[in-house]
Amino acid sequence: MFIEPHLKGERLGWIEVICGSMFSGKTEELIRRLKRARIANLKVEIFKPAIDTRYDEQNVVSHDEKFIVSTPVNNSLNILLLSEGVDVIGIDEAQFFDNGIVEVCEQIAVRGTRVIVAGLDMDFRGKPFGPMPDLLAIADYITKVHAICMQCGNIASRSYRKVNNNAQVLLGEKEEYEARCRTCFLKDS
Repeated sequence: MFIEPHLKGERLGWIEVICGSMFSGKTEELIRRLKRARIANLKVEIFKPAIDTRYDEQNVVSHDEKFIVSTPVNNSLNILLLSEGVDVIGIDEAQFFDNGIVEVCEQIAVRGTRVIVAGLDMDFRGKPFGPMPDLLAIADYITKVHAICMQCGNIASRSYRKVNNNAQVLLGEKEEYEARCRTCFLKDS
């Protein structure tokens, strides 16, 4: 990929990644940042993977029911096409996107747009999830948020799957997952 050099006086773009386990507040933090950008009268667009229909087919919705209108997309290239002329781009559930999301975020940032990405950094096995490791590597700013362990009450950084299903992607909520600290996660894994 060829990136033209930055010219003095051009607006700078950057990439922020919000990561953590399920129930840690990633989406809530994404929504907070995007609403603040709107308060600043910036043009904001939000995208989510079309497969994520847990709370709503269109809106990005946090576990505590905060929401923001978004555009569901089937692949990362759609984000590139739909983000022209925007000041701030929000992307939720980035772990569900194809690996092209990394290049898309890079291209959007290079053209002067702030890109805010939220997603699970690890899957239910405690392994890096989808394109998230590569997004973390190219991010200018990283925020890791934590949940509370449902077993012991300590800080939780893992998503423990409570149901017997080995597929990496299994959309679910409290019936299927709970947040756990490292010790409680490893105890039952």
